[in-house]
Amino acid sequence: MNAAKRREIFARFATANPHPATELEYTTPFELLVAVVLSAQATDKSVNLATRALFPHANTPAALLALGQAGLEKYVQRIGLYKSKARHLIKTCQILLARHNGEVPATRAALEALPGVGRKTANVILNTAFGEAVMAVDTHIFRVANRIPLAPGKTVLEVEHRLMKNIPREYLQDAHHWLILHGRYTCKARKPDCPHCLIADLCEYPQKTAG
Repeated sequence: MNAAKRREIFARFATANPHPATELEYTTPFELLVAVVLSAQATDKSVNLATRALFPHANTPAALLALGQAGLEKYVQRIGLYKSKARHLIKTCQILLARHNGEVPATRAALEALPGVGRKTANVILNTAFGEAVMAVDTHIFRVANRIPLAPGKTVLEVEHRLMKNIPREYLQDAHHWLILHGRYTCKARKPDCPHCLIADLCEYPQKTAG
């Protein structure tokens, strides 16, 4: 895919959705961190249902730590892998209080040092909470990047690097959200909705659907 097509793709995304945002509900960087950790292999809808109950009672590292793992598990038990996620979050709260004055750090290295926080989660926090132009590649973005093909690659890291290189700089800040939403609602895994796709004429996927 050439540079002109890539630019037009993001120009259309920007026109259709000038201010894209995560579908996870949060008001602070810490709430976002909790939500993103919980969202691994889970839907945003299920995470939001849990955090709507959790955050009014505990939305700071100290408050979450006071709940304890068993207390936290009661709020998140309907989310997949909830026991390990609760354990990671309790340990994360301990680290935030001990090393970062209870604040979420704004560097990749410090974020990735937190239990349950890998590169993708760190990139989500850096992009969404701190406004850095980085790319968090989830399953939706990986699929879209390879299918279109906007930035084909065999690994998540390879796709991330190619997206960072291929996406025009002025669109990079919001590209993460545009691509996730496109993959979630239009360029879906089982059957892409090509007839209603905003960029169907630019996409180079050879097996477009007719309806």
